[in-house]
Amino acid sequence: MPVYRLTSALAFPDPSEAEPSGLLAAGGDLRPARLLLAYASGIFPWHGGPPILWYAPDPRAVLPPARLHVARRLRRTLRAGRFELTLDEAFRDVMEACAAAPRPGQDGTWITPAMVDAYTDLHRLGLAHSAEAWRDGGLAGGVYGVSLGSAFFAESMFHAESDASKAALVALVWQLEAWGFTLFDAQIPTPHLERFGIEPWPRTRFQSALADAVARPTRRGRWTLDAGLVARRAAESAPAPPAAGAAARPGSARAGTTGAGGGTGTPGPGRRRRG
Repeated sequence: MPVYRLTSALAFPDPSEAEPSGLLAAGGDLRPARLLLAYASGIFPWHGGPPILWYAPDPRAVLPPARLHVARRLRRTLRAGRFELTLDEAFRDVMEACAAAPRPGQDGTWITPAMVDAYTDLHRLGLAHSAEAWRDGGLAGGVYGVSLGSAFFAESMFHAESDASKAALVALVWQLEAWGFTLFDAQIPTPHLERFGIEPWPRTRFQSALADAVARPTRRGRWTLDAGLVARRAAESAPAPPAAGAAARPGSARAGTTGAGGGTGTPGPGRRRRG
């Protein structure tokens, strides 16, 4: 299949025309309108630049928030209050830490300064969000992504301390479930993500669920985590682990080394600050 060359026109080819690798198009820009159209269409950018490369993989790593599986050990960590968990307190710091996370077998990162600027613009518009895990006032881990309708598109995560990114991810998904979100997109299936209950969905199933999700109202603006909700959910008994899903596509690491379960550890970006 051809790889489409984008122009200044605000348009994408149909995701069904992507190559087996998921690559759909090249070129274009990172202005908010294009990024939002991409996510609403089931497409995301992934590039070290230039040109920008746009992907629509099949299968897609998807989690209905109500199906999140949290291991007993991680629940104990959450109950113990080892981390202070927040939303939208350090968006750019989380992105920059994800960009700096080491990625074995990969040279550099697709999270370029231009990507950081573009997603920070979406954050200012209230459409991109972060979840943070803090320890002793320092950022120990986090995850960021884009929200449209009742869908959240996770982009990347990092940790500077064991379990920090997992704790941030779980708190985020529990909050999304409480808000009525129906779709958590982790983009590319990996064994690491399957431990959280994330499943590989065929493109047709994903696109149908996505269309329903983006037709719903978007929860726009700065988000605040319900700490009481997290405490209550952490106190619940752990359900049985999810059944093993299909094997991940070889070489499918996108966010760090484990899809949206990303970064393998990097020094935290400093003391706590908003933004």
